[in-house]
This record gives sequence, structure tokens and C-alpha cells, in this order.
Amino acid sequence: MTVLDDPAALRAADPGGMLDIVTHLADQCREGYALGLAASPLPEPDGITSVAFCGMGGSAIAGDVVAALAAPRLRLPVLTVRAPELPEFCGPHTVVVASSYSGDTAETLALFEEAVARGCRLVAITSGGQLDRRAEELGVGRVLAPGGLMPRAAFGYLSLGALGALEAMGIVPTHAEDVAESIEELAGLVSEAGPDVPFGSNPAKELANELGDRLPVIWGAEGIGAVAATRWKCQFNENAKVPAFASVLPELDHNEVVGWSGDRGEGFAVIGLRHPGEHGDVAARFPLSLEIARRSGASVHEVSSRGRSELARLLTLVQFGDLVSTYLGIVRGVDPSPIEAIVNLKRALAEA
Repeated sequence: MTVLDDPAALRAADPGGMLDIVTHLADQCREGYALGLAASPLPEPDGITSVAFCGMGGSAIAGDVVAALAAPRLRLPVLTVRAPELPEFCGPHTVVVASSYSGDTAETLALFEEAVARGCRLVAITSGGQLDRRAEELGVGRVLAPGGLMPRAAFGYLSLGALGALEAMGIVPTHAEDVAESIEELAGLVSEAGPDVPFGSNPAKELANELGDRLPVIWGAEGIGAVAATRWKCQFNENAKVPAFASVLPELDHNEVVGWSGDRGEGFAVIGLRHPGEHGDVAARFPLSLEIARRSGASVHEVSSRGRSELARLLTLVQFGDLVSTYLGIVRGVDPSPIEAIVNLKRALAEA
């Protein structure tokens, strides 16, 4: 019996309760969407020409989610800013969404103040901290998520909270039906791949076991596939404590495929995240590209999304990756929850 098939051993190996958190993504999405729709006071949408999401780490991916979903529907750009300074175009006609789960992320706080100075229209997404206090002081609309989680574990609150707030402003169209569908699909996925499902019939546990000591490389198609690949990469880093890498098709076919030459794929696992909305050219490239990695010695795996809507497809890919990365950490003998390297780095920076 593996640790993944022993309920007591599985819980003991996950003292921080990461499995309980990731299996409740559907609940987070439902609550986050409602929190976003109810946020107040929100900026007026008249004359808006751009949206800039400011955040770092697990708090920044909300911007990637909205950008990927909005791109086919909006005529204005949505950009995620992971830098200490705002782009020059940000001004009175830009909505700046400051996303910091803790509310104390230094880069996000600096960008928030810069946005205030430039007269940008502001929304804050947080669970508290300095960002919450400053937004309240200025009368800025806030999406207040429940506290007590790590930023990466608040994905549903942050991403769907952002989507709901922009919908309430009238910037993006309604996603109510897509959210409802997504919640149903996520519940079905957990019923098949959650911690109580035995190893032999659990595709997420099986994939984690197959990855073993190989380094994960995740490929996704431009758009929601790319966002899901980035999420998988970060979850492997933080939950399984392993180096991991993410790339996007078709771009990787113009550089990375050359690296999969000879036997250089040995020691790697390439995971292709697939969904029905892929561009026809990308759909044709995917199997050919995976075959190049396979011939180089990499183990190759494919994971398919579920659902009709782009939101459901993205969220089901995210849910499966969250489960796989958590299972992999447990298989490798590490507690999925702590992020000591980040804590130590922040301490060193503060001392410096």
C-alpha cells in the first residue's frame, strides 16, 4: 500500500491540510465570485482604456486568469504587472487592480501608491493588512477574502473575486452561467481524483506516482492553457518543493523543442495540458511536439480539461494540477504547506 492509499498516512503527511484546501476550490470560486460582485464602491467604467493587475506570486495569477478569459471578448488590454513600477500608460483611464492576499506585499503596496498618485481608478483584492487599511482610508472598493490561507491556496477567492468585481463594474460580461458550470465540473473532478479515491482508480494520484523523481515541464496552449501551465509550475514548486518549468505553444516550437535533442529528456516529465478551445494550428502542433520530447527520453503525459466554457476548462485544469502537486509532495516525503525558502529569502532581504 502506498502512502496515497492509506487515509491515516495521507493525512499525517499533510499536517497543514493542503489537500482539504485544494479540494474546496469550487466553494472558493462560488464565494469569491459573490464577493467580487458585491464589492463597493467600485470605479465608474466610462472612458476606461486598460486594466492593469498588480501582484506577485499566488496573488498575481488572478490577473492572468482575467486576461485569458477577457482577451476574446474585450477590446481593451488587460495586463498583469509583476514589477516594482507601473507601465507608463497607466493613468486616469486605467483600472488598477491591486491584488495581495496578505495585504502586505511590498511591490503591490508600492504600485498601489503609484496608481493613487497617477489618478488611476482602483480596486483592491486582499484579506487584510496594509492594503486593506489604505484602501479603506481612501474609499477604494475592496474585495475582502477570508484570511488564514497562503496566497496560492486562495486562488478561487482572488481570481473569481477579480472577475466578479470587473463584471460588477460593467467591464466584462456576466459569467454567472460559466461559474455555475465550473462549480459542477470541479465537484465531479474531486469525486474522481480527491484524497478519498483509491490510488488504482485515481488519475491524479497515478500521475503523481508516475512523475516520481522526474522534473516536471508543463506545456499549455496560448490563453487559458498557458495560465494553467503557469499555475501547475508554481504549485509543483511550492507544494512538491521541486524545480518545475512551464512553456507555451506555439512559441516553444520556435526554440524549446531544439533542447529536446538526443537523450536530454531523461529525468524530465513533460505534461501537456489540453483543451478543446486550442487554435487549430496549436492542436496540430501539440502531439508532434510531445513526440519530440518523448524521443529525447522524457516521460510524456496529457491532461484534458472539462466543461463547455473557457472558465470551466481553465478551472478544471487548475484543480487537477493542485491535486497532483500536493500528492507529489506527499509521495516525495515533504509537507506540502510550508514555503521555507520564501520565508528565509524575505527575512534576508529585510535584514539587508
